[in-house]
Amino acid sequence: MDASGGLPPVRTIDARAPLRWLRGGWSDLGKAPVPCLLYGLGLAVVSFGLSYGLVVSDGAFWVVALTVGFVFVAPMLAMGLYEAGRLIERGETPTLRQMLFVRAAIRQDIAYLGLALVLIYLLWGRIAQIVYGLSTYQLHRTVDAFVGYAIGTADGRSMLLAGSLVGGAMAYGVYCLVVVSAPMLLDHRSNVFYATAASVRAVVTNFGPMTLWAAIIATLILLSAATGFLALIVVFPWLGLATWRAYRDLIPDAEAV
Repeated sequence: MDASGGLPPVRTIDARAPLRWLRGGWSDLGKAPVPCLLYGLGLAVVSFGLSYGLVVSDGAFWVVALTVGFVFVAPMLAMGLYEAGRLIERGETPTLRQMLFVRAAIRQDIAYLGLALVLIYLLWGRIAQIVYGLSTYQLHRTVDAFVGYAIGTADGRSMLLAGSLVGGAMAYGVYCLVVVSAPMLLDHRSNVFYATAASVRAVVTNFGPMTLWAAIIATLILLSAATGFLALIVVFPWLGLATWRAYRDLIPDAEAV
């Protein structure tokens, strides 16, 4: 901790930093393509399977709600990619086994962070359900019916606007808490309170560049969802490795331990 009130120190970055992180993440992906892409493939298959199951069970609304809410739990799902970034930085080539079983992630502080994110995720689901319920008295069971309502009616467009504003605010709040803290907790010297404080301070100190980074992440994830989650095979490991780069750039005393 620094001497100024015990707050975690962070670096000031420029507006081009997010693009450097993307380039660095892409470079790291090229150093370990097989395990990283297999990691992304696993997530894409699970995401597609869940969405397909909801569609065929007439849960079209929940496909949209859970897709948007994916950003709440993505940081915890990327722990294996942070580990891959750490190993690549040390000059090692990560294996899929190392990415799936991250020893440094088996600790109480990461469990606390994961639990908090799951609770926020469930809260978002309830809020989305309330917004939907207040906007219409009908239940749109199929994807076509729901999309037709959401885009083709005034009430549907109002629902999308309200849901986007509430979901966006919640997602940005979660982003502030985890953008640095999730990879930082792989370092056993950090606890969940110190790591989340560092994360929030990194965003506040670099509001413009970090908001741009949040927009890049959200855009790539939503575009991946539009491909039926197929693009997640590449996008998720790319963003995970880039996020490790962001953590190392933002925290001055970070070490590739």
